[in-house]
Amino acid sequence: MSPIPARSRSLRAHILLIAVVAIWGSTFVIVKSALADVSPLLFNFIRMTLAFLCLALFYRGHFGRMNRRSLLAGAIVGACLAMGYQFQTAGLRLTTPSKSAFITGMVVVLVPLLSAIPALRLRGARTPQWNAWLGALVAFTGIVLLTTPPGSLLDFRSIGLGDLLTLGCALGFSLHVLALARLSPRVPFEQLAVLQVGFCAAFMAISLPLLEHPWMRPSLLHPSARVVVALLVTAVLATATAFTVQSWAQKYLPATHTALILALEPVFAWLTSFLFYGERLGRRGASGALLILAGIALTELIPMPIQPSSHEGVSLPS
Repeated sequence: MSPIPARSRSLRAHILLIAVVAIWGSTFVIVKSALADVSPLLFNFIRMTLAFLCLALFYRGHFGRMNRRSLLAGAIVGACLAMGYQFQTAGLRLTTPSKSAFITGMVVVLVPLLSAIPALRLRGARTPQWNAWLGALVAFTGIVLLTTPPGSLLDFRSIGLGDLLTLGCALGFSLHVLALARLSPRVPFEQLAVLQVGFCAAFMAISLPLLEHPWMRPSLLHPSARVVVALLVTAVLATATAFTVQSWAQKYLPATHTALILALEPVFAWLTSFLFYGERLGRRGASGALLILAGIALTELIPMPIQPSSHEGVSLPS
């Protein structure tokens, strides 16, 4: 069988990554619906446990090759991933799917800015350029417009708790990206994919009884069809399958193409929310959403050596 031409591989990689981003965008609406029947942290724990089992089955041949370095890397990356998901899902219960997605998209802006901290910057990586700071300012202005009602542009007290929790999620996912960028070249991506999800589930299991006490409060889980569908979609499609697809696609895509495709995630989230919930952002909210996307695009005009893979993905060395 003749090898697939490079142009064909690139086209296939673009299409597959866009499909993955569309799945990620739709999960905001799916999870929002499921949270009416299950608590946020319990949902996350079940989701990550199912995703870990899927990845463990797919990459079972790698367990015998794991060492102390891969375990430590998996624990660090998994802790950052758990932080991102816990804040995101808790915030999603208190805000709209489109707001959650647009604020989560701030990861693309935060990663270059956090690289200004020497301890977080990779060896040889340059400090943030002018476009990163300007992009952050534009995106922050967009968040204020998106999350505050008319007439309260400077009244930050009007920003909802769900929006603030989602900002914490963007920080967690940004740390996840930076940890992956530092550790992924030292550990086979198959091992890192399994271990980060496994440790993420373990950290969620530790925090679950401390924060929600689900076993003492059965009301935190009402088994329903939408909970089952949300768990299957997020665990199998949006985590296990998406990890595998993205790890292949990023081998054939320039970093700037990857980052800008990933910036479409909040757009897909809004489209899904509009189709299922009839959610309209309004002129002020739409202006804020556009400013966030503009800030993301502006940040990518001069690409940084570290490119975020996504809040769902595994960053691989190119």
